[in-house]
Amino acid sequence: MLEYPEVIVFSSQLDKEIKGKRVAGVLPPNKEHKFCWFNGNPEGYESQIKGSSVESVKGFGIFIEICFDNGKRLCINDGVNVRLMQQSKISKAYQLVINLDNDMSIVFTVAMYGGIYLHGGEYENEYYIKSAEALSPFDDSFKDYYYTVMSESRPGLSLKAFLAAEQRFPGIGNGVCQDILFNAGLNPKSKLKTLSLTQQESLKDSIVSVLKEMTESGGRDTEKDIYGKNGGYKTRMSKNGIHMGCPVCGGPITKESYLGGSVYYCPVCQPID
Repeated sequence: MLEYPEVIVFSSQLDKEIKGKRVAGVLPPNKEHKFCWFNGNPEGYESQIKGSSVESVKGFGIFIEICFDNGKRLCINDGVNVRLMQQSKISKAYQLVINLDNDMSIVFTVAMYGGIYLHGGEYENEYYIKSAEALSPFDDSFKDYYYTVMSESRPGLSLKAFLAAEQRFPGIGNGVCQDILFNAGLNPKSKLKTLSLTQQESLKDSIVSVLKEMTESGGRDTEKDIYGKNGGYKTRMSKNGIHMGCPVCGGPITKESYLGGSVYYCPVCQPID
């Protein structure tokens, strides 16, 4: 799933590789996926962008957006996988393909769910708007924003819900919040009202430091970049790290279903308050 580190890394990779390239053609889905959504009929995407050139690729929140020189934009959200590959190596199943004039293709696939939207700047989607307007965790003003959001949130909210629900922090989802909370020594099921001032600051600092490390490492090792390579950040609280035990105390890591997804935590280093 695309979360903030992958959005920043993958959009940068795409911008480097496809900026200035012309669209030679667009292939609509060759396999139906009932949980892949489009803005209009994907059969009509080719007529809207064929012959245009890529001006830039941007990443924000849970979206990656390709901007074309004719004013059109194609954005994908957190559930869409994107790969850059030679046209001769395209897999049999895809939800959309953009062929470029250098024999390379941008291939979009969806595993669970996702959206691929071609628009002209008028895309009125709640999540898109929140992501576009979101403050980067690396911005100097993020501290003030963080404490404002915390003060406006219900005291009984769990820390997982605070970080990963309702787009309070676009780009922070269930995946990255596991290591953020581990780094801060906080349990995903603990409530906001239990946090001391020191813990509140620790959580804020952990958001910034962990996301920065993930981004600078090329994304998480649970995700593949546009070249099909896993990110360099070694996740601690994830399916990849659970069998290695806690990197601090060496004890077993707990995996539980919680609020619509799995949470990972060390019951010793992250006690529930």
